[in-house]
Amino acid sequence: DAAVLERLEKIKYENKVRFANYVKNMSGQIIDPNSLFDVQVKRMHEYKRQLLNVLKIIAIYNELLDNPNADITPETFIFGCKAAPGYVMAKRLIKLIWFLSKELEDNPIARERIKIVFMEEYNVSVAEMLIPSADISEQISLAGKEASGTGCMKLMMNGAVTLGTLDGANVEILEACGKENMYLFGLNTAEVDALWRGGYAARNFYHSSARLRHAIDRLYRPIGGEDFSHIADYLLGGELGVADPFMCLADFDSYFNAHATALSDYRDRVGFSRKSLINTAT
Repeated sequence: DAAVLERLEKIKYENKVRFANYVKNMSGQIIDPNSLFDVQVKRMHEYKRQLLNVLKIIAIYNELLDNPNADITPETFIFGCKAAPGYVMAKRLIKLIWFLSKELEDNPIARERIKIVFMEEYNVSVAEMLIPSADISEQISLAGKEASGTGCMKLMMNGAVTLGTLDGANVEILEACGKENMYLFGLNTAEVDALWRGGYAARNFYHSSARLRHAIDRLYRPIGGEDFSHIADYLLGGELGVADPFMCLADFDSYFNAHATALSDYRDRVGFSRKSLINTAT
């Protein structure tokens, strides 16, 4: 029903305007409600793989730097999480997200097309505005690691289309809405286990993907004026003898391609609104 889909798109846009106004009032940041809102809100943790999301954003940024005229759908990446005062890696990731946001904002080539918003005080009141504004719900934990939580369901029932692995409640989402109404990527649990048993070599994935290699190499240069080479070392050399313990590199190409498909589909506003409606209805 074209009228229903049109009304749904209007409601989503109004929710995005409301959230954009909130962000402006709280932090002064200007975000475009016409951009795609790509949302990852959950506990900051290595297995939830905010770092994989960051590598994707860096890869898009690299493409813009290489080709400033690239036809890239404007996108706002929104992160939110609980505080992580005693978790060293979580604090490093929060700092990376914040300084990457700063670099994108300072770059005239990037700032009009990709933006990062980090919600410093993510809570239920913020969620009430953010979740209904989301276009894409990032549920990208390594297969076999995520419990069946409810955050992904809250995003789904508010019309966000899931971009995720076959893990946690994504399994139930797949059964409910069908694979054509979400964006699945990456290894499944059996494949993860087999890769570990066979000996996971993160550097093999680094060397086999030019896009991934370019993104990780970018971490060896300052981002927003800060050094994040330790995160590149974590992915390639490992800490405590284990490189990339949550297989960001193994899933990167599949993830990047699934995200690219979502961006392409988003340009068909009627088609994307239909996916959104099916997610809400199921």
